[in-house]
Order: sequence, then C-alpha cells, then structure tokens
Amino acid sequence: MDLQKKFHTASIVSHYFPKLPPNQMALFNRLEDIYGHWNTRINLISRKDIAHLYLHHVLHGLAIAKVITFCAHTKILDFGTGGGFPGIPLAIMFPEVNFHLVDATAKKIKAVESIVTTLALKNITVDWARGEDLKGAYDFVIGRGVTHLALFYHWVKDKIAKENKNSLYNGILYLKGPSPDPLPISMDVYPLQDFFIEPFFREKYLIHGYTT
Repeated sequence: MDLQKKFHTASIVSHYFPKLPPNQMALFNRLEDIYGHWNTRINLISRKDIAHLYLHHVLHGLAIAKVITFCAHTKILDFGTGGGFPGIPLAIMFPEVNFHLVDATAKKIKAVESIVTTLALKNITVDWARGEDLKGAYDFVIGRGVTHLALFYHWVKDKIAKENKNSLYNGILYLKGPSPDPLPISMDVYPLQDFFIEPFFREKYLIHGYTT
C-alpha cells in the first residue's frame, strides 16, 4: 500500500510507529468503525473530515509521542478533549499512563465515555466538567485547538505537578496551527513536518511550555 492510500487507514499509524505491538494496532484499527458510528449521531468530527480520521486526528495527536515517551504512571489531563483527541490515541499508545479526559460539552463526553468503554481502555477516566474548575495536579496538560495558547496556559498552570519524572519538564503539550503565541514561561516549538511528510502537517506545531 502506498503512503497516499495509507492516509485513510490505520496503516499510517504503523508506518510512523512500526514497533507498535499487534494488540495496540488492533485498537487503532477499530477507531474507524467506532468513530464512523458515533459521527452519524453526533458531530464529534466534522462530517467532511471523518474520512481523514487517521491523518487529521489520530496521527496529529500522536505527534506528542514523537517528542516524548511517557514513563509509567505519568498523569495527563486532556483539557477540552472534544471527541477524545489527542487523549484516546495517546492512551492506546501509552497503556501504562493515566489519562483524564475532560470537556464541558455533555453530549461529546457521553460519546467519549462510550468509545473508551468499547475499547476497554482502563487507563482513561472521563469527566463532564470545565477543565479550569478541576482540582489536582498532573505531570502534563495536553490540548488541541482549545483556545489561544496563552489563555490555555493561564487556565491550567495551577494543575501542573512540581516533581518531574519524564524526559521533558512537566508542563503543557499543545497542538496548534501557524504562528505559535508567546508564553510567559519557557517554550519549545516542534514543527510537525519534522515528523510527518504529509502536507497537512505544514505550519502545524507542538508547543511544550514549562518552568524549570
């Protein structure tokens, strides 16, 4: 199968992550049918975009896994998860890492809860809540297209644990488009075209914001 055809299948995940065990690839393969089912009931993903599920949503979220391999028992908050991105793909990729998926839209959270149950992902908890109202501390807060970068950091800065245990400093890992906003903290910018060759990833970035 050439790479152009892989755009629309889970094969694009195995292309970029060739060492994934068969049981994890089986979960990625199931996402197409599960999201296809839910998208007929609720607009989890744009109707025009569902054909690009793996390229635009799954692989996009997995860009984080190109920058860091989370150690076991890392705690991650997916703030404003929407349809479960990037949290669900990352939870499949890192089964020993704890993910908390939160969104303020009840119907999306209901769908995400069902998807997590269907996939039997024991490392995910799901809550209908405003992320900024949550208590507790996390090693990383992840997000994708939630709001302006500086506002996202303002909402979550008090939820980041102090003690570091991963290869990157604790902080935010945020996927966004062109012209990353400045942050009042240290900030590393990773162009996604360094990881993936598809035109979709041009002018898309992963931002790591942290304090030392």
